Amino acid sequence: MSNPVVFNNTVLRDGHQSLAATRMTTAQMLPAAPILDGMGFGGLETWGGATIDSCLRFLGENPFDRLRTLKKAAPQTPHIMLLRGQNIVQYTSFPDDVVEAFVAAMADAGMDVMRIFDACNDIRNLQTAIKAVKKSGKHARGELCYTTSPVHTVEAFVEMAVALEKEGCDSIAIKDMSGVITPQIAYAMVKEIKRRVGVPLTLHSHDTAGLAATSYYAAVEAGVDAIETSIVPFANGTAQPDTLRMLALLEGHARCPSFDPKKLQELRVHFTDVYAQLSKFTAHANEVVDSDTLSYQVPGGMLSNFRNQLKEQGMADKFEQVLLEIPYIRKCLGWIPLVTPTSQIVGTQAMLNVKFGRWKNFSQPAMDIALGKYGRTPGPIDSDVLKLAMEKTGQKPLECRGADLLKPRMAELRAELAAKNLPTDDEACVLHAMFPVEFAALYKKPVPVADKPAPVEIKPATPAADAPVVKKNKSASLPLPKELAEGDALDLVVTVDGFRKNVTVELAD
Repeated sequence: MSNPVVFNNTVLRDGHQSLAATRMTTAQMLPAAPILDGMGFGGLETWGGATIDSCLRFLGENPFDRLRTLKKAAPQTPHIMLLRGQNIVQYTSFPDDVVEAFVAAMADAGMDVMRIFDACNDIRNLQTAIKAVKKSGKHARGELCYTTSPVHTVEAFVEMAVALEKEGCDSIAIKDMSGVITPQIAYAMVKEIKRRVGVPLTLHSHDTAGLAATSYYAAVEAGVDAIETSIVPFANGTAQPDTLRMLALLEGHARCPSFDPKKLQELRVHFTDVYAQLSKFTAHANEVVDSDTLSYQVPGGMLSNFRNQLKEQGMADKFEQVLLEIPYIRKCLGWIPLVTPTSQIVGTQAMLNVKFGRWKNFSQPAMDIALGKYGRTPGPIDSDVLKLAMEKTGQKPLECRGADLLKPRMAELRAELAAKNLPTDDEACVLHAMFPVEFAALYKKPVPVADKPAPVEIKPATPAADAPVVKKNKSASLPLPKELAEGDALDLVVTVDGFRKNVTVELAD
């Protein structure tokens, strides 16, 4: 076999993030990890993205413990994670010292390859992470967030790939988060990047629009070094193409790799059982081809979430209207790619535009994009939108990298944890920086059985419309537990313009 294409496997991260709301537990992964490790995959994506949030918020797991456990169970194959550049795995920028500490901590815990991307494709937001990965002796994979617009040309992406190689990236990847890259573009882009860049190239896509498998084939023809696949049923749809499917597509091709079909079937049986266990987090809409994503450039997993959000807002009948607003907002905000966190920001603003009128309710995150706080946008911001953002905030657009304005925080984070009698190592500090409420909850002592209250009937939750609504410069009352006294603290999660915020409230008289 001559130069077989490498298959990386995503089932333990992007597979279940895309199709099961990132709810697969470490225990559900462990039986499959040794099998995956012996298959011959070039890498196993096991961490990063939404998995850290999900571990803490929903699964009660320490994400670093998950990484160590999976590395021990699958020690031979390089482990891959997804890092949102200066945002780490959150939705806003963090100081350089926190980014550096996070990279060092996950390197020590066993991570091998870091996929580093920025939602604006602003290389300035990748530099700290790239340097930190190189310092740790690990592999830095620079990601090109693929999208289509008048400013997103093949030439522009090729130039970014060249720039990432100069920054020190060990490899480059085309990250097609919405699954919209066509076979023709995939072929042309891979061919030109391979001509201009000397490091390995990977194509990462989603099968949301039904294009990924064919685009993978075109990329293989053009000389791509690696593609990324998953395992059914955590494959296809809004996830990556299934491994067996890609092997069938490449059968007879000079670059078709060799995998044990019996082992792949064994994995399929295991994950079919896991998928059934996670059925309340799966949806048929995510399992099938949705050509709407070609028009709206919305990541597949966001479409189903969007339907639920609009239903909660009493706007279910406005779904198509909201989607049609998204391309307009993208244009106004400099043709920004739609990937975490910009996909959530643009989606929320589209909903607000439809509900209240264009820019009548301008969300703070959307204003921050216009003002350059998330990075340099691919195209210019609409002049009227920029003027409105400046008027509402009293601020001028940033000319520097947003993180340049942030003070170092590691010493402060360590002191905060020490005051709460919590661990103060780097792992604890970075998790506390991003998820303070959820991280603290890991260390709360369980209530003794004898002290637990008697079971009570669980009533349906009060609809969101009936909950207290706090308008600007207004207040609202919330019922508090009777046992709370002056000086006690209460951890709350509030939603502002569709974005969740962790808030700690200290009671006073």
